Amino acid sequence: MKKILFLLILIVSPIVLAQTSLYENPEFDEIAKSHKSIAILPFKTTVKLRPKQMEEMTPETLLKLEIAEGKSIQLAMFSWFLKRKKRGDLKTIEVQDPNKTTAILGKKEITQENITNFTSEELADMLSVDAIITGNYETSKPMSEGASVALGLLIGFWGSTNSATVNMNVHNAADGVLLWNYNKKVRGSIGSSPSDLINKLMRKASRRLSYTKKK
Repeated sequence: MKKILFLLILIVSPIVLAQTSLYENPEFDEIAKSHKSIAILPFKTTVKLRPKQMEEMTPETLLKLEIAEGKSIQLAMFSWFLKRKKRGDLKTIEVQDPNKTTAILGKKEITQENITNFTSEELADMLSVDAIITGNYETSKPMSEGASVALGLLIGFWGSTNSATVNMNVHNAADGVLLWNYNKKVRGSIGSSPSDLINKLMRKASRRLSYTKKK
């Protein structure tokens, strides 16, 4: 009975840490003092499936799934910041609504496919913010509910992510300088979601993020 219970705990347990790397610009705290607004861009996402699963999916469908995943991570990060603001841990910074971010980028015809053609300064200037948060997200399965359901309907492939690697950056708008980089590899489980991922990612990293760290 104890063995069965132990196995069940392993199956339903939340995302667990596998590997972490964090860089903080020594001048981040000082630079952040003048920041009033930040924007979170959709994460560049790569979904890696098994060869057999790839055979049953068109490149167009895979691209839609990856875009959906990138937006899900963006929204989860936005929600994370809003919760900190409500708690009073984000007093001086406004986080741009992702819908506004997406609308502005859309008017400029900037997509996840061509966004790398623009510098951090250019993107921040378009969005009228003092810093931008960007990221790459690589997973072996879709994590967002919508993408997972869509994939399940297409090829009978259900379940949460097996593993994921997230690489996040904060760039200064004025000069494009990298202020913060966080790379973390995690392993998922049944019940994992974009919010679970972000909460796990930011639990310790937020202590070194100038916008949320305790002064």
